[in-house]
Amino acid sequence: MEKIRQIKPAWLTIRPPGGGHYHELKRRMRRMGLATVCEEARCPNVAECWGAGTATFMLLGEICTRGCRFCAVTTRKRGETLDPMEPWKITQAVREMGLDYVVLTSVDRDDLEDGGAGHFARTIELLRQRCPNVLVEVLIPDFQGDEGALDRIVEAAPAVIAHNLETTASLTPKVRDPRCTYEQSLQVLAWVKRRDPRILTKSSLMLGLGEGEEEVVQAMRDLRAVDVDILTLGQYLRPTPRHLPVAEYLPPERFEHYRAIGEAL
Repeated sequence: MEKIRQIKPAWLTIRPPGGGHYHELKRRMRRMGLATVCEEARCPNVAECWGAGTATFMLLGEICTRGCRFCAVTTRKRGETLDPMEPWKITQAVREMGLDYVVLTSVDRDDLEDGGAGHFARTIELLRQRCPNVLVEVLIPDFQGDEGALDRIVEAAPAVIAHNLETTASLTPKVRDPRCTYEQSLQVLAWVKRRDPRILTKSSLMLGLGEGEEEVVQAMRDLRAVDVDILTLGQYLRPTPRHLPVAEYLPPERFEHYRAIGEAL
């Protein structure tokens, strides 16, 4: 029988919540009724990021219409009614916190006609108007490949548009919701770069789900082929016993190995 609690290696340290800006940031989020992916997805790095005063704001509610097997965000067929004041609340929070770099992400909202792209874009535009010195990075869903929705995000002109490939081609059906395909994620990134080459594009892969090295390298090549500018690799950590188990904890030297390969592409 599989053990629910896996022993983590010595190099993988996770700080408990608290200290620094952690409690101040948590109080501000609660007061303004804002959601962060840090909490909703049970991110293990929440203490480190919040302690440094950094958070990723999550738009479009706290309910996702997709059910990826690595993610702890609540999933249902329909999400909440959008809060029309959310763009203003986020902008005010950014001003109060004195941030110079903001990351926005969202749940998937397949129940909305535009997937929430208009709401997402309004938030970007308001931030750029009221906080002109703040750089905005957005981590977007695939919007079901809707080019009009993607154009709405591009036209709002964030500094960075990210969309995560998440895993290798062979593991995608096991790891991601069936509506998330490897090919569509690549097409999203390609479309953004074609529409505005000035915008930096970014993606991410989780490692430790059972992928082989050649598969990882192929994913890196595929991302390079669509002119992705930035790639991050991270260790997958199981958020709850209901989610996919960790197949492997990669030591730091493996990440250095992949970095060398990526920089050579």
